[in-house]
Amino acid sequence: MDGDRHHAVSADGTAIGLLTAGTGPDLLLVHGGMGCIESWAPLWDRLTRRYRVTAMDRRGRGSSGDTQPYDYRREFEDVAAVATALAGSGGVPDVFGHSIGATFALGAVANGAPVRRLALYEPPGPQAAPVPWRERVTELIAAGRPGPAMISFLTEVVGLSPATIAELRNAPRGYDILPIVAATMPREARALAEIGLAALAAEVSVPVLLLLGSASPPWATELTAAVAAALPQSTQVILAGQGHDATYAAPELIDQALAAFLG
Repeated sequence: MDGDRHHAVSADGTAIGLLTAGTGPDLLLVHGGMGCIESWAPLWDRLTRRYRVTAMDRRGRGSSGDTQPYDYRREFEDVAAVATALAGSGGVPDVFGHSIGATFALGAVANGAPVRRLALYEPPGPQAAPVPWRERVTELIAAGRPGPAMISFLTEVVGLSPATIAELRNAPRGYDILPIVAATMPREARALAEIGLAALAAEVSVPVLLLLGSASPPWATELTAAVAAALPQSTQVILAGQGHDATYAAPELIDQALAAFLG
């Protein structure tokens, strides 16, 4: 992925690493749970043709810091800090968040981050991280077994088939996913148990696009509906045949949906 590397500083002093490329209106990308900047590679060239795209490394991975103790509300502040920096150097940005990145983007906007429009792909909440799964994954990570923890997440939470997991495992990847799993999966699972998506959505006044895969797990349908019901204004687009991994599996559909919403 080509672009300029730089950083913003969050409210607690944590450095948030960024990659920016392209020209046009500002678009900020907030990745999901096992991701980092490089996880946007399938979409990068498509989006940078139309937008000045900035992807952020969420705290605890890649080029970002990880101030302790962890508090998921700092992730709201991270997104807000990047959006504020972008607004200061150009126009107020649009934001697209995937999975838990969508949850944190929603929280940032609910707390007043300068965002023009918001696109969310299946923001998870408590239903996506049930207690037995959280406890099992935490035990696996504590035992030094991030690989099985990752597989558990992909099968039990995301709902991927063994064939799809094998495809993901064999695909070229610009980063090592297991250190990210070990450092962040248990704490993000705990965060999901506490976050009220509908309460956050009720505080959002900007236009919102909700993307949902027709083949996604039940929690995605339930939570997307709850967010839609709480938002003052939203548009919902269902991606036929897609699951929670559509940013990787169907980048062309994501690109089309964003183009229709953002222009």
